[in-house]
Amino acid sequence: MANTKSAKKNVLINERNRTRNLRYKTLSKTVIKEANLAIESGHEQAEALVRSTLRTLDKLVSKGILKQSTVARKKSRLAIRLNKKVSA
Repeated sequence: MANTKSAKKNVLINERNRTRNLRYKTLSKTVIKEANLAIESGHEQAEALVRSTLRTLDKLVSKGILKQSTVARKKSRLAIRLNKKVSA
């Protein structure tokens, strides 16, 4: 348990940030799953959905929720899947 006043404030701030970060991480997983499903099903709007997914991932990097290398890996894998499906 926190002893000082500032430590008690930090506990509250950390909890607030943890819940916010959890919401954003859940959002990133959801949009990636939706994009993957659209690619696999051959949906006509798959390219637009992937573009919006990439935009969402970039926003998470700018907010400091995810690291840039993690997002770069996820974006690369999405682009590879999309390009394979389009070329096939």
